[in-house]
Amino acid sequence: MANVIQNTQRPTLILSHNKTLAAQLYGEFKQFFPENRVEYFVSYYDYYQPEAYLPTSDLYIEKDLSINQEIEKLRLSTTSALRSGRRDIIVVSSVSCIYGMGNPTDFYANIIEVKVGEMIGRNQFLHRLVDSLYSRTTGEFTRGNFRVKGDTVDVYIANDDIALRFHFFGDEVEAIETMNPITNAKMETLEMVRIFPANIFVTTKERMRSSQIQIQDDLQERLEQFRVGGQPLEAKRLEDRVNYDLEMMRELGYCSGIENYSRFFDRRSAGDRPFCLLDYFPDDY
Repeated sequence: MANVIQNTQRPTLILSHNKTLAAQLYGEFKQFFPENRVEYFVSYYDYYQPEAYLPTSDLYIEKDLSINQEIEKLRLSTTSALRSGRRDIIVVSSVSCIYGMGNPTDFYANIIEVKVGEMIGRNQFLHRLVDSLYSRTTGEFTRGNFRVKGDTVDVYIANDDIALRFHFFGDEVEAIETMNPITNAKMETLEMVRIFPANIFVTTKERMRSSQIQIQDDLQERLEQFRVGGQPLEAKRLEDRVNYDLEMMRELGYCSGIENYSRFFDRRSAGDRPFCLLDYFPDDY
């Protein structure tokens, strides 16, 4: 396979049937291609229990899951590499690559590119970070967070183990540095940087607004079906849940289990398959 990649010089997906073998292949391809972007893409759930509702006892069981933060970082590293324009990409993946993900076009639209000397207000920059699903923190500085201290903004990028420090002078980006997020030690100075979204389910503000209207319309149809069918408990449960999610979307731009609404954000018709990792590759992979 390594010989085929060397001869074809194309972005490549290597599909393995389990995580353990995928990890072994990932290590081997890192050795074969030390200069390439070799990425690892497997399921990031350590534990997953889907949500369920038992109308006979009016029991709702919430979705419960545990996400492996290190694997989430590697997954974001994969999507970021594929949308970076590089051609020397090798992705070793499990069957997780055919599971639903966000729209690659929206993912690309939420990439933030910043250059030294660029005129961008600090608050405008913070809004763009929030749109890309980064969270502001005053406490523990973890992956996918940013913190603000005067004219300095630190961003712990979601797809790597480094943080970026932006120095502002008024509305101008005065300097960009990489730093160690644990020790805060400066590593190197950059002229330009691209910040990729902190989550693979990301969309634009306009699409978020229009999708909420579609979700409400679809909700009314479903509620009518349940009521006509003599299922008032199911109707009440659905109404409460969806209205709560819509309120979260309006206030925070996000809600728990937002992937449940991906059809609306992607503007897919009933029965269309969701986007997956295969859609992030260029056409000739």
